[in-house]
Amino acid sequence: MTVGRVDADRLGVLLEDLAELLTDTVNGGASVGFLAPLDRAEAVAWWRDRVAAVAAGRLAVWVAHDGARATGTVSLALPDKPNSRHRAELVKLMVARTARGRGLGRTLLTAAEEAAAADGLTLLHLDTETGSPAEHLYRSAGWTRAGTIPDYAADPGGELRPTTLYFKQVGGEAGGQIGTPAGARAGVRTDGPAVAG
Repeated sequence: MTVGRVDADRLGVLLEDLAELLTDTVNGGASVGFLAPLDRAEAVAWWRDRVAAVAAGRLAVWVAHDGARATGTVSLALPDKPNSRHRAELVKLMVARTARGRGLGRTLLTAAEEAAAADGLTLLHLDTETGSPAEHLYRSAGWTRAGTIPDYAADPGGELRPTTLYFKQVGGEAGGQIGTPAGARAGVRTDGPAVAG
């Protein structure tokens, strides 16, 4: 199993694999923003739209591979406003159904957290369906619950569900200032190693 950050070119190569992962995740009941059944063409198009964001430094994407197959992914969405460049939103943590229960979700989460801290980010945040297996993962990884919003989004079956907001302080010192070494950055670097495969 390998996990690595991918650049825009590599993401473009992985569109079909990542579309398969996305459809598997949604059709398996995970709430990641889509309704089931998710059409493969829609999944490919969604990932294709992410390529420009990665190229522009607004999104960092990690992909896990087991041999030639993509088995998981996680991303950090980076704000473009000057007053929020110290933080990022953790988005689209997905693990293939056949790869669950082996710690891959935790491995992906740790990779994103460590890269964020290394790049000078000090705060990560996310939202997740209340009561989901993902919520248990975030709690066990030291994320702090900030609150719950009722009827926030539809699950893959179309039923409105609550979401819970979480945050985690990483690297640097909490309460720092943007422009200090721990908070200064123009965007998460996308020049990291691409996943082999």
